[in-house]
Amino acid sequence: MLEPKKQQTEVIVLDACILISNVLRFISLSLAQKGYFQPAWSPIIRDEWLRNASRLWSVERAQLALDWDQWDEQFPLADQGIIHNWKEGLQYSDPKDWHVIAAARAAQVRFPGRLVRILTLNSKDFNRGELRRLGLERYEPDLFFCSLWPEAQEDFYTILNQMPEAVTAPDKPMLTVPELLKRERLFNLSKRFGQQQPL
Repeated sequence: MLEPKKQQTEVIVLDACILISNVLRFISLSLAQKGYFQPAWSPIIRDEWLRNASRLWSVERAQLALDWDQWDEQFPLADQGIIHNWKEGLQYSDPKDWHVIAAARAAQVRFPGRLVRILTLNSKDFNRGELRRLGLERYEPDLFFCSLWPEAQEDFYTILNQMPEAVTAPDKPMLTVPELLKRERLFNLSKRFGQQQPL
């Protein structure tokens, strides 16, 4: 297992909507593999991803489960296990996403003293005040990736240059890095990528 880039790297709960996007998943897991953060999820996030990915991609769940098993092997501390009790007291966020907050609360116990954030596209479903009272924060992908840019710039260039081939299905035309980033509304990350790349 790779050593984290920082002594107390933050913990990021990856919502299923992040993992369902080939681009966001590739960037997030690639950064996690390089030690920029500790990813976290739960069996409920796993089931939500399997259900939606199978429907969207017309792929058998058993086949997709092999991918998830590989992620569990790469990140042995990511699965926060049974999290139902951690929904207790939640009121103001969308109930369908309480399980994501519960995973984050479980991660706070598993990783004491480390900042825990939720990475999601559904920011409106997470009440910022409620999260703040729990010592949690939520991130949108563009803001999160750009917050890592100063430290991870060289790794970002490597990851993003590898991305088009990694995320393009065999029967689809390959898009450029800027096209893929803008499609995912990663506008600020795209601007940074467009700057002078290191030799």
